[in-house]
Amino acid sequence: MQKSQEWFIDEVKSYYNQKRINEILDIKEYLSGKHKIVQRPNEMWNGKVYEPRKIVLQYAKTLLSFQTNYLLKNPITITGDESAVWEFKKVHKKGKYDRINYDILDKVVKYGMAAEYVYVDEQGAIRSKIIDPADSFPFFDNDNNYKSFVEHYNIDGISYYTVYYPHTVQQWNNEGGQLMMVGEYANLSGLPILYLNRSELDENVGRSDIHDWISILDSMEDLISKFCDSFYKHHNPIPVAIGQEIKGSGINPNLVGQGLQLDDGADFKMVTTELDANGFSTIWKTLLQSLLDVSSTPAVSLNKTDISNLSEVSIKLLFSLADIKASHNERIMREGIEQRFEQIRRLLALQGVTISDDEFDTLDVVFTYATPQNARETIENLKTLNDMGAISLQSILEHSPYTSDVLMEMERLKGRSYEV
Repeated sequence: MQKSQEWFIDEVKSYYNQKRINEILDIKEYLSGKHKIVQRPNEMWNGKVYEPRKIVLQYAKTLLSFQTNYLLKNPITITGDESAVWEFKKVHKKGKYDRINYDILDKVVKYGMAAEYVYVDEQGAIRSKIIDPADSFPFFDNDNNYKSFVEHYNIDGISYYTVYYPHTVQQWNNEGGQLMMVGEYANLSGLPILYLNRSELDENVGRSDIHDWISILDSMEDLISKFCDSFYKHHNPIPVAIGQEIKGSGINPNLVGQGLQLDDGADFKMVTTELDANGFSTIWKTLLQSLLDVSSTPAVSLNKTDISNLSEVSIKLLFSLADIKASHNERIMREGIEQRFEQIRRLLALQGVTISDDEFDTLDVVFTYATPQNARETIENLKTLNDMGAISLQSILEHSPYTSDVLMEMERLKGRSYEV
């Protein structure tokens, strides 16, 4: 049976998609500060309303920022055939793709997915648009083939739909009360590229790592909030007088060093509650270490470990979990960037720039992790390889910690002698 042109309306409103979008919106609210501890109810004490402390820990933001910056703090390097790399570098620079890559990974680690649409702007430049995960609706057929994509959002009560097909793009809205198509255009690049942090339950839907952290973070916030309440409640000892005073009218709370005269057999003491600080410290450190382990974050990066005089090998061991997580994120980014290259090649061909299959097959991207390293040791290793004749000048520049634009450096070095 043929689909209606307005098939996407029911699909967007389906329980499956609304549940997924609500989970993304919940994560957005969590990152904005709406945590479980904020919902802690007020308490009645001595006939008065007491508002307990609600300490919000934004550790999730710190962990997410670390994952993104660890992989993409240093811009990626495009390698391969010189002529092909030159064309892609021009597109990469004009389209500000270093920023695009960062924003894509930021959304992947936060929400589990991101969508990128490659297009040609009015000036003929190739650019990319990142579609908000909360507005993204990819659709697959029964054989799990990616067939179409819908971008849907509401502004001032008006619903807007952009429907992407492999060869066309349609724009719909219900301004005026009736859903109408307001535009249809040729789709030169293809469907939006999907970047997914794979889910164990559905391979077509990304899953945020925040779901693995929230229970630990909630426990940390609950622990520190209640401990602070206990500390301030019992910070000052409670004076207890047993028996009758000889003279006076009790202790004046505004005086310091006041004495009491008590009758024979009377007693006075200061009652305090001993807080188990050691117990709190043990639980807190256990929760924090669990959070770092689950998120693959080295403790040293959050100033939780004292270090000194470490060799580069020791540093690599400290960051081994971070490297494993970064390699996972690199795979997600690499798959998407490879699809982007194919779409950019298609658009360049329409602009008269032809890249052969052999040239295109040489293209690759190099990610440089933000692992602390000894630059001097790296340079010495590169010099040793050069002296052995085991490495090219371009490879030296690609691995040099001081080179950000390999092609530009190659151009500068042309026509003059070079020695490492």
